[in-house]
Amino acid sequence: QVQLVESGGGLVQAGGSLRLSCAASGSTFSSYAMGWFRQAPAKEREFVASISYVGGRTAYADSVKGRFTISRDNAKNTVYLQMNSLKPEDTDVYYCAAQLWGWGSTGSQAYAYWGQGTQVTVSS
Repeated sequence: QVQLVESGGGLVQAGGSLRLSCAASGSTFSSYAMGWFRQAPAKEREFVASISYVGGRTAYADSVKGRFTISRDNAKNTVYLQMNSLKPEDTDVYYCAAQLWGWGSTGSQAYAYWGQGTQVTVSS
């Protein structure tokens, strides 16, 4: 079992950047594919980006492609989401998730472990 804690959210102006971090503990981090999702109140959780447990294969939602970059540091048990050129529509609570031996599914149901979320607010 893995525990996940996100950090790095905050308030930023449109066009700015933020880097989210998700620190994992309790299990072998390198065995997990990691994903980032976001969710607004009364809306379904939306896939943002993922990275496989081996090989560094990444996937992105069309809405963030070219602006966001997912990466992982297995030595630090941490996955990152670098967010550039932020837009007001990127405002959401961002969650990281872990999928054992996964390739980085875009579906939230594939992930068994979730963090508590971090708020990202982009002002216009």
